[in-house]
Amino acid sequence: MTELLGQDGVKRCSWGNSTPDYAAYHDEEWGTPLHGEAALYERLSLESFQSGLSWITILRKRENFRKAFRKFQPAKVARFGDADIERLMADAGIVRNRAKILAAINNARAIADLDVPLDELLWSFAPATHKRPRTMADVPAVTDESKAMAKELKKRGFAFLGPTTCYALMQATGMVDDHVSGCFRAKRS
Repeated sequence: MTELLGQDGVKRCSWGNSTPDYAAYHDEEWGTPLHGEAALYERLSLESFQSGLSWITILRKRENFRKAFRKFQPAKVARFGDADIERLMADAGIVRNRAKILAAINNARAIADLDVPLDELLWSFAPATHKRPRTMADVPAVTDESKAMAKELKKRGFAFLGPTTCYALMQATGMVDDHVSGCFRAKRS
């Protein structure tokens, strides 16, 4: 498992050793259970913005996204109108993709229409059991749970959240623990 050993001597998932930004994200956030409407809406939005891009791009622009999207307070973003869309399209500090911007606004509005808290809805798809991946090659891109989450979110009016994006959300927010065997973050079970 030498591929897990970072230059700092810490054993972590191999992707976490590629840049200092990734190491900090891996060590402090990825796979840690996350709750709360704004926090989950932020991750849901950032995972959507990441689609087709490198996560490091999103990670390095995260503070700009937080400013641009009013700290990801869904009620505030739900009120965004045409002027806000143009402001966001002109903001070089974020990913300026109209479809993704519109989806983030749409999803804030969908949160307002939920009959259950966002936290409860998303976490209802966390699997009861999950097998720890031995290597990064064992980590799936999609699971039955992420397919079900994507289908339910679409049914409830959410956009730009397919099964792969939903699984990335599940990993990032600790709904599944995909830290590989040998990683210092892997929970012993």
